[in-house]
Amino acid sequence: MGTNDDKKEVFTGVDHPALAADNVDRLADWYCDVLGYQRHFRHDKPVWILRAADGTLLEIMPKDDTVRPERTTWTPGWSHLAIRVGSIDKAITYLDGKAVKWGGDVMPAIGGGRVRNLVDPEGNLLQILERNF
Repeated sequence: MGTNDDKKEVFTGVDHPALAADNVDRLADWYCDVLGYQRHFRHDKPVWILRAADGTLLEIMPKDDTVRPERTTWTPGWSHLAIRVGSIDKAITYLDGKAVKWGGDVMPAIGGGRVRNLVDPEGNLLQILERNF
């Protein structure tokens, strides 16, 4: 498995990130109602697998008793989930109507485009991201 073509046959992309939630059903509802995810599968544990419009998945699972650390965009480890949008201006107008909590203003995105931070109801850092390519 030495060439990039060989690796592309094996590693095809990201299947899903996972969020550990205080209330799995309530957080799944928010991602569906606010961000347009669809419920794909629910396990009795309870765990939800949600599907985005582009087919990518998001797992929402119950948290354990570990205390949530304070995070910034630059805290070590997984930082945030960036959700691609066709128009950041339209996305902001829509999300303002859903009373989301913003984490700053629109800024240039690393790698091109524009980005704005927000948090979900449990404090997980998200971004909406408009790319030009």
